[in-house]
Amino acid sequence: MLRLSDRDVPAADRLSYLHDFVARSVAGLHFTPKDRTGFAFELASRKLDAATVVGSARYSAVTGARTRELTADGRQNYMLTIHEAGYEIDLNRGLRNISVARGDVVIVRESLEQTFTMPDTSLLAIVLDERRMNTLAPAIGSQPLHHLPAATPGARMLAGYGRMLLEDCALDGAAAQLAAEHLYQLTALALEQREAEPAAEQPGIGEARLVLVRDDIARNLADPDLDIAVVARRQGVTPRYVQRLFEREGTTFSRFLRDRRLDLARKAIEQGDGRTIAAIAFDCGFGDLSHFNKAFRERFAATPRDIRAAALLRFQ
Repeated sequence: MLRLSDRDVPAADRLSYLHDFVARSVAGLHFTPKDRTGFAFELASRKLDAATVVGSARYSAVTGARTRELTADGRQNYMLTIHEAGYEIDLNRGLRNISVARGDVVIVRESLEQTFTMPDTSLLAIVLDERRMNTLAPAIGSQPLHHLPAATPGARMLAGYGRMLLEDCALDGAAAQLAAEHLYQLTALALEQREAEPAAEQPGIGEARLVLVRDDIARNLADPDLDIAVVARRQGVTPRYVQRLFEREGTTFSRFLRDRRLDLARKAIEQGDGRTIAAIAFDCGFGDLSHFNKAFRERFAATPRDIRAAALLRFQ
């Protein structure tokens, strides 16, 4: 993972460092800050395989351009971006201007000259190999820019998956290559604008969706109201679809949720942070102490007190 912030370099060198980082990670762009003295940015970039990059950026208000001189670098891959604020794209060669709303997906060929005007915003950026995308979604080559509204089936899933990859510090090797393949599948899904649930049955899409569902659960284990309906609503699919994803893995949503909560509770008990076992159970999302004790014994063949006692002996 590569990172760069305006706080890392002297004020006089910020733009040169910014231009160099962007050119190395994605494609060369020229930035003109609206306020040079207060211009701030924060960038992150991760290479998943030889041609696939996922990154994020936060900019103060800025105008950016991919000029004719910069397109001379010969890059022909696709750049996908999703912004947290609306912005404007001015395409050269007489093409029309485009207003992009928050959450919209924009996919542009890197060889296209363009100018864009952004307010203070954060964004997700993904570089996708031209040949792989042309093979997977031939329609992508029909025009130099694709603008997909945020409501397009698959757009939300693509954004969530890309951001999650940036947060996984341990992602590398075969896992990174698999994650890259998921990005190509998800991009093809969004381009095809198919119904979210049937399209997710394609190879790779279901696996990517399950990763997002599991991540959603992991982030909200302490919420006692967490259930399949809540997760499905956040993911933009039906509860039955979520259940089918877990059934393919030989388990159920409820069992997966219970086991993750039990794992979290056991870790807390072993660490011995001073909380009672009841407090730990409630903090891990269990609303019934007797149910927690029974489930704990079934999963670990020991009671919570047994685990705490064994942990205390290790610390002595």
